[in-house]
Amino acid sequence: MNHLEQQLDYPFGETLPESGKTVEIAPGVLWIRMGLPFALNHINLWLLEDEVETAQGRVHGWTIVDCGIASDATRDAWEVLFGDLHNHLRGLPVVRVIATHCHPDHIGLADWLCTLWNVPLWMTAGEYGFARMMSAGLPGADGTAMFPHFRKHGLDPAMQEQIQERKSHYSRMVPTVPTSYRRMQEGIDLTIHQRRWQIITGFGHSPEHASLYCADLNILISGDMLLPRISTNVSVFAIEPEANPVQQYLDSLKKYLPLPEDVLILPSHGKPFKGLHTRITQLEEHHAERLAEVVAACTTPQSACDIVPLMFRRPLDAHQLTFAIGEALAHLHKLWFDDILQRQTGDDGIIRFVART
Repeated sequence: MNHLEQQLDYPFGETLPESGKTVEIAPGVLWIRMGLPFALNHINLWLLEDEVETAQGRVHGWTIVDCGIASDATRDAWEVLFGDLHNHLRGLPVVRVIATHCHPDHIGLADWLCTLWNVPLWMTAGEYGFARMMSAGLPGADGTAMFPHFRKHGLDPAMQEQIQERKSHYSRMVPTVPTSYRRMQEGIDLTIHQRRWQIITGFGHSPEHASLYCADLNILISGDMLLPRISTNVSVFAIEPEANPVQQYLDSLKKYLPLPEDVLILPSHGKPFKGLHTRITQLEEHHAERLAEVVAACTTPQSACDIVPLMFRRPLDAHQLTFAIGEALAHLHKLWFDDILQRQTGDDGIIRFVART
């Protein structure tokens, strides 16, 4: 546990769900943990006891929040859980699927789950639209679009070879997305088992990320917007090449400040924790420190790829490298939008940033 984590409270200690099993977080709230084939090796998924109106009348069951990637291992883990309904799910079916956002570990198996249980997918419009575009590999949203984008920001041939395998990353892990959905929208609460869940949209990490807060339970399903151990990735990618995601993310964090400090936060990665306002302050300070380092480096012109070793002082695999370049560029962009840096395009076609004098 690092010194920042020591400032947070972990009510469940070292407890982790075993594969294909659940841990009860609160009455009607179950925690599942699925593996991921990355350095970030797991995702937390949630089951909420629910009751929905159908053509056959009201059905008592479970709402799934986030799905895991489309892989045999993840499907097998779900099937173990579903095959043991009476031990873990009390014989109740799945009645709806919610995806907090469009990233593969959150929506990868949504189509499989929705088809298996004949239930709808609930998402925000921004996340659903991006998931459909990326799964279909539309031009600009496909994996190959990152190469010209990153080349403009200093990607050398050796780095391109390293990330070559990433060009089909999304479609491999999200081969299909349901062809229809139910829209979630900030300001329109969800009723889940007679409890109101407030939708809080966040930006910077993904197009229209949805967190869910229940005042009755004092629980926040934070998705990727609030993680206890790592900072959420905020990147500039090819489809929105002049985005300002660091600013969007910092602005989004302020939307959580009205919630109680002792709210139990259920993050997508890491363990459930308390200490909301403390964690928000930590994340704000983290980005302020990174921005100060980038400004100091930009006394001479720097590309995003030049900044990567400054921000990430460890070896990076292909998965991590693409996010590292995108995040380095995101910090450069915030300083550029704030008029602290100016942007220049060299004779070599590479974009570099330098501090204003």
